[in-house]
Amino acid sequence: MVRVGLIGIGFMGWIHSLAYRRSTKAQLVAFASQDPKKRAGDWRGIQGNFGPPGEQVSVEDLQVFDSLEAMVKSPDIDAIDICLPPHLHASAAILAMEHDKDVFIEKPLALTIDDCQRVQHTAQRLERLALVAHVLPYMGPFAYATELVQSGRFGRPVGGYFKRVISDPTWIPDFYDPEKVGGPLVDLHVHDLHWIQLLFGKPRSFEAVGRMRGNVAKYVHVLYSFQDPDIAVASSSGVIDGPARPFTHAFELHLESASLHFNFAAFSDGSETMPLKIITHDGQLIRPELPSADEIDAFRMEIDDMADSICSRQPAPRLDVQHAAGAVELALQIQEQLQSR
Repeated sequence: MVRVGLIGIGFMGWIHSLAYRRSTKAQLVAFASQDPKKRAGDWRGIQGNFGPPGEQVSVEDLQVFDSLEAMVKSPDIDAIDICLPPHLHASAAILAMEHDKDVFIEKPLALTIDDCQRVQHTAQRLERLALVAHVLPYMGPFAYATELVQSGRFGRPVGGYFKRVISDPTWIPDFYDPEKVGGPLVDLHVHDLHWIQLLFGKPRSFEAVGRMRGNVAKYVHVLYSFQDPDIAVASSSGVIDGPARPFTHAFELHLESASLHFNFAAFSDGSETMPLKIITHDGQLIRPELPSADEIDAFRMEIDDMADSICSRQPAPRLDVQHAAGAVELALQIQEQLQSR
């Protein structure tokens, strides 16, 4: 059982804590917070865009610290789970690794390419694992598609279209601040940029069009080019000012002998889903039955992968720091291309 200390008791820290309750491979044994109410277990003010609201939690069996600096000194912790605001990810990860802890970093890895590289170089130098929590490939249809590609059942992936759009996330402070959260590309589209790399490898180049909010991209369409000229990939992501539809994501993934289709949208009066379908080149329409699960279960699966990675000293591909760093790099490069126009 991997023993974990959690830093960052906000929305994502709360969701991670719920996932640890379901894990049989990792145990939450400690957390750190500067807030005395949270140290006493009062997490009732936490709320996000999915999952249950925070509640009063028992801290009786947990080590409780008022800082990361204090928590990393504990000999009873194997890994630090970092759910701090994005601009603090790199410094927290480096501090933890310097105290002989592996790290599990909520996405994005960091807000700059330099910080991504600092985390990678520290992990290599100290022989620690830096794992990045990109949960999308563990979620229902995305997990199924990822595993289907890995199986090779319908051949290799040759293209697709990926969509992730939200209304203005007023519940995220500093969302458009490039030095604190990063904006739609780094905080939102980074999910798809990470998954695109898992499926196809890193793009060789891209062409982007979109709208800006100051120096931060608000909404983009992107076409990607790969070393293999037969691979055709596009994506759309960002913020549309339509609060009646707060969130939607979708994909169409083309394999050599089949295509996969999925679309989900949340609306103010409910949600609508076009469930995952596989359309084969020989005329079959397959509607796979996915395991019954909720959002927390996806986080439990990535936590289990984190624990397996630490025990084997081999990073799970979906948590690999190079893919996470590449996603941030792509997001920033797309933004730079739009800024230059």
